[in-house]
Amino acid sequence: MSEGVVPAAGPNSDRIETLDFIRGCVLFGILLMNITSMGLADAYTNPMNAGFEGPADLWTWIVTEVGFEGTQRAIFSMLFGAGVLLFTSRAEQAGRPDAVDLFLRRTLWLIAFGMVNAWVLLWEGDILYFYGITGLFVVAFRKLSVRALLAIGIAGFLFNAAIGIVELRAMRAVQPVAAQAIAVEKAGGKLNGEQKEAVAAWQGMSSRFVASPQEVAKSNAAMRGGYASAWARVSKIVVFFQSWLLYRLFFDIFSMMIIGVALLKSGVLTLQAPSRLYWTMMLGGYAVGFTTNILETRWIIDHGFTPVAFSEALISYDLGRLAVAVGHLGAMLLFCRSGAFGWLRRSMAAVGRMALTNYLTHSLVALILFVFLKQFGHLARHELYYVVFSIWAFQLILSPIWLRHFRFGPVEWLWRALTYGKAPPFRREVPVAGAAVPAE
Repeated sequence: MSEGVVPAAGPNSDRIETLDFIRGCVLFGILLMNITSMGLADAYTNPMNAGFEGPADLWTWIVTEVGFEGTQRAIFSMLFGAGVLLFTSRAEQAGRPDAVDLFLRRTLWLIAFGMVNAWVLLWEGDILYFYGITGLFVVAFRKLSVRALLAIGIAGFLFNAAIGIVELRAMRAVQPVAAQAIAVEKAGGKLNGEQKEAVAAWQGMSSRFVASPQEVAKSNAAMRGGYASAWARVSKIVVFFQSWLLYRLFFDIFSMMIIGVALLKSGVLTLQAPSRLYWTMMLGGYAVGFTTNILETRWIIDHGFTPVAFSEALISYDLGRLAVAVGHLGAMLLFCRSGAFGWLRRSMAAVGRMALTNYLTHSLVALILFVFLKQFGHLARHELYYVVFSIWAFQLILSPIWLRHFRFGPVEWLWRALTYGKAPPFRREVPVAGAAVPAE
């Protein structure tokens, strides 16, 4: 496919089904990672903080750490970037002079959905707000060439990785000073100003990775104490996430979105590349990524899950997660090209077409189960995946059934109505028979 050309896609295009299939798979993968923060306190990164009861929990952490950590966010960001190009180019091809205005309105409403997800449904790890803010910048780059887009994406990615190295050096510099100061304090000595600053800095850095039993118990009590109590805890985290963490992750998300625009323009995401490219993505990505991630995970385990061990593992974090993400993407595209298990592909594509509804449903289920039913902190890490698999099965069955009778998911319909300023037809006049659901 020639560089810079946006692929055409008809109503029943396999290309659109491919994008929806990947989106559905990654949506499930995001829940696979999110469920830990939804149901346990401070256990997303460090399995020893909470929910650890034995080997099953350790192996659950190892599998997700090696195979999924950071990869689902990367692929979903790529798909969002591709969606920026797809939405604006379709509007422009339809002769709409307000294509960018429509996109901006659509994205501002996505930010609003993200705020509802975080502040009302109490999901501290909401990604919609991040995507909406970042998407406002990405739209300005959509018409660049594939080479330019890849160059910008890789540069941003390397810049983000460099920030991680700077953070590690800062931690290594503070740790011995803080350790000495803590020893002096335990011996009954007085700390000078430099020592106090070092201890405070170390506590801030290490809190990213290690939480005390008292802190976990306090979080559990807050989340089980009712909606108001849970809101008080979550709101503090959301303020941090939607301010400092937004800045910290900006180039991470922006770079992946820009690369997603390039992958759509080049035809990679629409099965227009030769199969050997997808095989190279899968085999090469997995070879580099799994090797890197296994070494990182082994390093953390061998060094006792200490803050420094986690921080040192972050040196190669971006290399490992991006490589595995590329491997996952290649595998999913090869699966789509194979034509195997058509019923599964179509059902998963239906999940992807209702991605916003299904994503917000994850938060709603978590709110009911962990806050209203007070199950936060009660399940072991591996037991949380019983919840995940149940939600997967429910959405995999319900999504295609819903789309046989309705043109959009309920939140997608609302989003479209808010974007265009008028309500589109919702119910299908004639329900679609069979598993295949035409794309709109």
